[in-house]
Amino acid sequence: MEYGYVRVSSKEQNEDRQMVAMREFGIKDSRIILDKQSGKDFQRPGYQRLIRKLKAGDTLVVKSIDRLGRNYEEILEQWRLLTKEKRVAVVVLDMPLLDTRQGKDLTGMLIADIVLQLLSYVAQTEREFIRQRQAEGIAAAKARGVRFGRSFKDRGEQYEEILASWRRGELSGRAAARALNVAHGTFQRWCRETG
Repeated sequence: MEYGYVRVSSKEQNEDRQMVAMREFGIKDSRIILDKQSGKDFQRPGYQRLIRKLKAGDTLVVKSIDRLGRNYEEILEQWRLLTKEKRVAVVVLDMPLLDTRQGKDLTGMLIADIVLQLLSYVAQTEREFIRQRQAEGIAAAKARGVRFGRSFKDRGEQYEEILASWRRGELSGRAAARALNVAHGTFQRWCRETG
């Protein structure tokens, strides 16, 4: 049996390119497993269902190695599980050297394992570079004064007057919040911030 595995990182991303590649390879839609989840680990429902289905002699097809996952050690572990324990052939469409259907001899397996290690390393390194670039971008934006998170609600012109009435006991906290048109919790936080 031949199975295809398709993964996109989020529900908003489109899997069409990978689906077309699976169909062109000859895999039926009923044998294509789709996950819309990050590749940071292998705890994905579709992938776990696929692993349970795969039997010795089956073939697993992925468009590229990063569709399988992005964590270097975990990709290598899954490759070992698939090719050595389950004895499943793996085909990576974007990298013909990673086709374990061919070269079943020792040399063919060695070449596939070396290429896999290199590509897995590149996939994880790229993930780490993305995180580093994000952190640098956020730090640079903060240095420029860009604020992240929810914006603060304007307290309005009446705030000081209503706060004074609340402090004198003329208004309850809930009444003061209603007068300012904010939630009671927001009014309490403002009171703590102003001392």
